[in-house]
Amino acid sequence: MITIVDQFGIESALKQLGIEAINEGTSTGANNFANGKIIESYSPADGTLIAKVKTSTKEDYEKAMKKASEAFLEWRLIPAPKRGDIVRQMGDELRKFKEPLGKLVSYEMGKSLQEGYGEVQEMIDICDFAVGLSRQLYGLTMHSERPMHRMYEQYHPIGTVGIISSFNFPVAVWSWNAMIAWVCGDVAIWKPSSKVPLCGIACQNIIKTVLKRNNVPEGVSCLVTGNESGDLINNDKRISLVSFTGSTRIGRHVSKTVAERFGNTILELGGNNAIIVSEHADISMVLVGAVFGAVGTAGQRCTSTRRLIIHESVYDKTISVLKNAYSQLKIGNPLDENNHVGPIIDKGAVQEYLTAIEKAKQEGATIIVEGGVVEGKGYESGCYVKPCIIEAENHFEIVQTETFAPILYVMKYATIEEAIAMQNGVPQGLSSSIFTNNMREMELFLSQSGSDCGIANVNIGTSGAEIGGAFGGEKETGGGRESGSDAWKAYMRRQTNTINYGTQLPLAQGIKFDL
Repeated sequence: MITIVDQFGIESALKQLGIEAINEGTSTGANNFANGKIIESYSPADGTLIAKVKTSTKEDYEKAMKKASEAFLEWRLIPAPKRGDIVRQMGDELRKFKEPLGKLVSYEMGKSLQEGYGEVQEMIDICDFAVGLSRQLYGLTMHSERPMHRMYEQYHPIGTVGIISSFNFPVAVWSWNAMIAWVCGDVAIWKPSSKVPLCGIACQNIIKTVLKRNNVPEGVSCLVTGNESGDLINNDKRISLVSFTGSTRIGRHVSKTVAERFGNTILELGGNNAIIVSEHADISMVLVGAVFGAVGTAGQRCTSTRRLIIHESVYDKTISVLKNAYSQLKIGNPLDENNHVGPIIDKGAVQEYLTAIEKAKQEGATIIVEGGVVEGKGYESGCYVKPCIIEAENHFEIVQTETFAPILYVMKYATIEEAIAMQNGVPQGLSSSIFTNNMREMELFLSQSGSDCGIANVNIGTSGAEIGGAFGGEKETGGGRESGSDAWKAYMRRQTNTINYGTQLPLAQGIKFDL
């Protein structure tokens, strides 16, 4: 066995989730793939090799897809409220395993323990949302121009949904997609990030008892691993919808590949999110929103705050408050709830962080709060970095680029119109925020000439979203929408129906066709 310093109960959590830490000579076998390559899962918290996971081969993938295709034929015929009840039971199971799964998320990915628990709570919340949705898959009725005709539209399951998720939310993003897809009558095949494979296996272990108890056909929920599986999903004509969360670069490839076979996509790609700090802002509220937005999850949320656009009259005061707050941040093991900032995912991400700082300097930026790698006892993984603040210009190339790390760029503005233009002046369009107590500024920011992002908040930071609203963004963020509101429609196919209950066959638009 690999020895884990079990100060935070990690070995116990893994065992509760049906996963055991293993030695160099064996693999978890939890996904039952006999011939696949090996993924090694290391914790960025302490550098420990948690386990080795065998990836899916092409043959494994084909077996899973065969099961999924067969299961769909049966699953789609189960009434939607009954499907919803099965998802409700999954939510109950997640409640039972919230603590161990939250710990695994924190340990394998590196986010704080509170954020790990919060991510599992998102899964529970989306189950609750999906239960209600299962009785609200509404269509519309409309009046026909032809006498004794009735028109309406209805929604049918789209088929098999492929879910390719990212490391930063290793379980929540899957649940946003899978729970909604299931109540819609679809089946799901999931390829989790190869950086956090154990989280995917744990989720399958949790829900399998519900599936068996309800005699759900095998294949409704499939798990495949490894990058090859992602390419197979993207190219597979049997998969009607691919939901991809990841970088804009990979998202372009997914979009092109799936579009070429006329498949549908939900793309949740990069963010370059800004908070506008008005002269009318409550600085104490700005402090909480900006600091958590910038350093929460070590800056590895797609909604993380990357830019702070500050009115020139409160610029110095805001910077002073931020510097003081940053000086008090505690960096360390994410399982220790006394720490504010955990590690970033791996050493490759650390190098990208360091490169971004150097690039900013080369472009003429000024360092306000120094960054760098944290070294010493407790930081042996080499994945801990210091959150930094950099004074920059919005047009700098590095500012226009998303860096998945705790780097916050600060800049000044003079007028609200200028601030909105700066907010919008990046390729990405996910999340945005303004802190102000001025009603005109609030409304302008939310108007058609305001923020061009999919999410626009007032007196709330950019980071953190509730499941009740549709989540997603515009421009290079991909245009996809997941989770709440009417995002469910993406997982179904819409059909328009017309019924003639008369004895004549009049044609639309008054066309005459006499025989």
